[in-house]
Amino acid sequence: MSDQYFEEEEFTTQFNGKTLLRIMAQTAPYKKWLVALLLSISITAFLDAVFTYLSKGIIDNAITAGDRQALIRYLAAYGGLILVQAVTVFGFIYTAGGLGEKVRYDLRQKLFNHLQDLSLSYYSRTPVGWIMSRVTSDTDRVAELVTWGLIDVTWAIMNILSSAAFMLLINWRLALIVLAVLPVMLAAAIWFRQKILTEYRQVRKMNSKITGAFNENISGVRVVKALGREPENLREFSVLTSQMYRSAYRAAWLSALFLPTVQIISAFAIGGVAWYGGLQAQVGLLTIGGIYSFLSYITSMMWPIQDMARVYAEMQQSIASAERMFSLMDARPEVADLPDAYDPGTIAGDIEFDHVDFYYEEGKPVLQDFNLHVRQGETIALVGPTGGGKSTIVNLICRFYEPKRGQIRIGGRDYREYSLQAIQSRIGVVLQTPHLFSGTIKENIRYGRLDATDAEIEEAARVAGAHDFIMTLPKGYDEEVGEGGNLLSTGQKQLISLARAVLARPEIFVMDEATSSVDTLTEALIQKGMDNLMQGRTSFVIAHRLSTIKRADRILVIENGRIAEMGTHADLLRRRGHYYRLYTKQFRHELGQEYNLHRLTGEAVA
Repeated sequence: MSDQYFEEEEFTTQFNGKTLLRIMAQTAPYKKWLVALLLSISITAFLDAVFTYLSKGIIDNAITAGDRQALIRYLAAYGGLILVQAVTVFGFIYTAGGLGEKVRYDLRQKLFNHLQDLSLSYYSRTPVGWIMSRVTSDTDRVAELVTWGLIDVTWAIMNILSSAAFMLLINWRLALIVLAVLPVMLAAAIWFRQKILTEYRQVRKMNSKITGAFNENISGVRVVKALGREPENLREFSVLTSQMYRSAYRAAWLSALFLPTVQIISAFAIGGVAWYGGLQAQVGLLTIGGIYSFLSYITSMMWPIQDMARVYAEMQQSIASAERMFSLMDARPEVADLPDAYDPGTIAGDIEFDHVDFYYEEGKPVLQDFNLHVRQGETIALVGPTGGGKSTIVNLICRFYEPKRGQIRIGGRDYREYSLQAIQSRIGVVLQTPHLFSGTIKENIRYGRLDATDAEIEEAARVAGAHDFIMTLPKGYDEEVGEGGNLLSTGQKQLISLARAVLARPEIFVMDEATSSVDTLTEALIQKGMDNLMQGRTSFVIAHRLSTIKRADRILVIENGRIAEMGTHADLLRRRGHYYRLYTKQFRHELGQEYNLHRLTGEAVA
């Protein structure tokens, strides 16, 4: 994983108001929930200040004055407000949980739906882990911001404002002394916040690198052990963990220093209140209850300030997560339906490449002035060196990508006039590395056509040559395939993916190196299934083993984005050109392997 990717994971260093507004816009469908949340937490914070003011009355008007009836009245009021606050506490916890889940659900639904619309090119250049992190952890952080983050900020503001109002009500001179200390505490909090965030950003960056190193070493453990790389890997890992330790240590040290610093500053405020309040009490301008209330208000005001570094760090983290999440949400598909795109009901017809140019990166052409006319029902085999453009041709046919210049026509019309669903729902693709989904064999075959009956699934498996091996399994079609099909062999997965394509009844069929990773026996089964599926359908076969394409109507040798040769198997062999050299080289290699095998076993070679 590259450093560029890790840079993307860092928190933003500036408060981004636009992003924050966009985050809050996610709560627009739930305004009532948001109002209830803000109201309940505001009342809760205000009641905290009222309780302190009631304590002043209890001390001055009931305990000191020896008035039992007044004490009962104050305690009754205190108890009533406790019940009210219990309701508001329940209210903000309930609304925060409900609002958070609603926002989280909406964000993940939007992202998942948007991912379905993005083009294949987006997935080619974007790591899967990056996408998964946006859909999972980043949506969690954004949901936390609009709920518990909002609670923290609202509570802190209401706490400070309520405490300041009651202090001014009790004694405005003494209140000004306390309020004069607040800017100093805020300045200290901001300075520590910047330093702590800097270190935590470094910790997160190093943690991403360590996670990447873990992933690479675990997934590549066979290569590591085969090459004896353990000591070197340990040395590299030690460097990463040491760097993370130093940053984490500095962050912990600063965090530990922050709280005592705030407490020392608040001690000056408390000392000033005690000294000046004592003088005021001596001349009758302040009561004992008033001094107690002031000290309580100072303590309650200190908590949000002390907590500021944590709250601000979490807000920055959430905003940075939102920026990454919105970058995914704002990604536009490179291949999309035109406004007047339609479904013609069928895409059966000739396929034409008309002076097509294509590249993945500017200045690095893959196809140049490519021309090809494929008749309906024709089987076209594509062979040639790696990187020549074979897979690009079928990717363009499937409209995973579109030409940069020129046209591709299906049935005589520019295929961009058709909707993506119209084209891709009528193309069957079997890849070199088959992908199965967690579930049963039956469910994976039915993925090709969800309304298929069990009988149709079994028939598709028979046509593909998969039925016999399926019936040898303990549960047959109900056998679990495991994550990604890891409970089956590559050949078995390939046969199931072929059955899935058979069930889909495609009008155009694409086989991309489907037999390159299987044994000879399985290859024969797959080839038989391919022959059954390709009957009457326009088919494109990318082949590594040239023996599998002998019966193709035309074989195209693709080199450097152009057709170097074209013809039947027999025609191309007679020409003794590119295809002849490829075929004879592969034939000699296979014959050599067979000869060596027979020498080892002592058998005669016919």
